[in-house]
Amino acid sequence: MRIGPYPLGSRIVLAPMAGVTDLPFRTLCRRFGAALAPSEMISADTRLWTTSKSRHRLNHDGEAEPRVVQLAGADPAALAHAARMNVALGAQIIDLNMGCPAKKVCGRLCGSALLTDEPLVARILDAVVAAVSVPVTLKIRTGWDASRRNGVKIACLAERAGVAALAVHGRTRADFFNGAAEYDTIRAIKSQVRIPVFANGDIDSAQRAHEVLDFTGADGVMIGRASHGAPWIFRTVNAQLDAGIAPPPLLRAEVRDIILAHLDSLYAFYGEDSGVRIARKHLGWYCEQLLEAPAPVRRELLAAADTAAQFAHTVRHFGCWVNAGAALA
Repeated sequence: MRIGPYPLGSRIVLAPMAGVTDLPFRTLCRRFGAALAPSEMISADTRLWTTSKSRHRLNHDGEAEPRVVQLAGADPAALAHAARMNVALGAQIIDLNMGCPAKKVCGRLCGSALLTDEPLVARILDAVVAAVSVPVTLKIRTGWDASRRNGVKIACLAERAGVAALAVHGRTRADFFNGAAEYDTIRAIKSQVRIPVFANGDIDSAQRAHEVLDFTGADGVMIGRASHGAPWIFRTVNAQLDAGIAPPPLLRAEVRDIILAHLDSLYAFYGEDSGVRIARKHLGWYCEQLLEAPAPVRRELLAAADTAAQFAHTVRHFGCWVNAGAALA
């Protein structure tokens, strides 16, 4: 499978997630086999790019290719301009967000709210594809709500505009993340378009990935929340899809070292104040995934006031975890 000139090394990609898919986490997931790792959502309003948050989101220092930047907005000209600027800054694929269900995003007719205005979707796609020489991809939901499930129409508009690939979350905006994802719409989309389609939603294991690929005919799957606290999920899913067998489990000591390296990269990327704060969510997820009694450890890690204390607590608690009983994670 290719997206424009870029061959993909696997059928599994990381979902773009605000507050999660920063450069340290993208690098970690790519290391474990994610074929693509898009940036956090960046506003098409370039006046906002002077903030510390935006500067970090625009940072691709040392990032593996192809570098994917996700843009959000509702104005075709602004999105086209933002796409050109990001390409100048090193983006190699531009991804457009028409899937975010957040109220503050949809309230500005961005994210999945765009699905209610098909003519505007077409204008945006035409403008951005024409503005840049790199591939443009699109992430959507199946529609606004159950009565307006127009994912197939949006997919056909995307293919007609020259969009290079499509990711589809199997829920409407009204669903948010509630209930089970449905894959019938993704199957219908894949039957109507020839561009690569990635199925997204509730894919949390190699078995589920295999089932979704078989049912939908999708070219690949996109993993989001299942990567929280488990970036090695890409390693497991890839091995089982490619070879039909699970890879050897990671040693607990290896997992501990992965966590400590992740903390180091967060501290280096964000600095002291933001580093300790942003690391908390990841440490919380690691605790929930790995520890039998995560609450006390999680409380201590989240209460640490600085990076030195947070790192020291992590070394101690996960060192105990390495030495406690089972040899493998």
